[in-house]
Amino acid sequence: MAFKFHYVVVLVLLNSIKYGISQDIDLTKGASFIFGDSLVDAGNNNYMQTLSKADTPPNGIDFQASGGNPTGRFTNGRTIGDIVGEELGEPGYALPFLAPNTTGKAILYGVNYASGGGGILNATGGIFVNRLSMDIQVDYFNITRKEIDKLLGASQARDYLHKNSIFSITVGSNDFLNNYLLPVISMGARIKQSPDAFVDDMINHLRGQLTRLYQLDARKFIVGNVGPIGCIPYQKTINQLSENECVSLPNKLALQYNAKLKDLLQELNENLGGATFVLANVYDLVMELITNYAKYGFTTASTACCGNGGQYAGIIPCSPTSSLCSERDKHVFWDPYHPSEAANVIIAKQLMDGDDRYISPMNLRHLRDL
Repeated sequence: MAFKFHYVVVLVLLNSIKYGISQDIDLTKGASFIFGDSLVDAGNNNYMQTLSKADTPPNGIDFQASGGNPTGRFTNGRTIGDIVGEELGEPGYALPFLAPNTTGKAILYGVNYASGGGGILNATGGIFVNRLSMDIQVDYFNITRKEIDKLLGASQARDYLHKNSIFSITVGSNDFLNNYLLPVISMGARIKQSPDAFVDDMINHLRGQLTRLYQLDARKFIVGNVGPIGCIPYQKTINQLSENECVSLPNKLALQYNAKLKDLLQELNENLGGATFVLANVYDLVMELITNYAKYGFTTASTACCGNGGQYAGIIPCSPTSSLCSERDKHVFWDPYHPSEAANVIIAKQLMDGDDRYISPMNLRHLRDL
């Protein structure tokens, strides 16, 4: 406990220096408001009693802003959200909503609400005890929204959110991995709901969540689809697959959800005036990395860099006692579930400047300039 307390104090001090709220805020730089799960969590779960945490080394070993100390990010360095923020020229990383220094003018650079284990459905991630579902994350943005009004005044706040803020949503994987597909615990739900019904439930909930954000003055959205979750080291390990195989059912469910997500975003683009919903095709982008990993400088897309258990170190999450690879930039996956920073860089750059294979109807640079 002493280590954890010391770490939290150090993190708060680092963030206070980096994002001191007394500084002048340049509103032209814009803001990122980030929602989702452990793929983009910047440390919210550090402030909860939860089994889903990345608050111990070697997590964060390559995160320069913390000097290589863990920050709660589920990777060795920056998340996709961090890298996109840098590419957009934002002055600092979006702070975790639950961090004590996420107050005052610091929130005008954006806030991160993402939570490891969180999902679209409120039941998702219950195995971790505590996590922030998308409904709770939107509730928390409502709190931030009122603070922005106080800081800028109602008219300027609305203008700032409409024109200078991007709302990023990376969610859905846990609804399958830690809900519908979870052994034993999910059996009741799987008996009651067909895959079609479960996916429809996800889409209906997400429609409501995105509409709520729109009603709170969000206008520029990027929404990621679910990646090839049947290809992560955890799935390949427990199913004892060869390196070039993936588990079919999780990928099939992801593709089913992704097709309906595409239709949903088209519907919202047509019906919510002034809003732009951009679809990030994470599935195809990550599948490209997994299939052609050598082309991108990786030596493996199967074995976790940090983990333990089985052929691909894919059963036990990254911790101080895990085996750690020597070349972290040569692995597509950091741990049994999450990409490495090297993979995140490639993904983020495609989202920033890529074509409609991976992001449509426009890339993030064009979305920012709208």
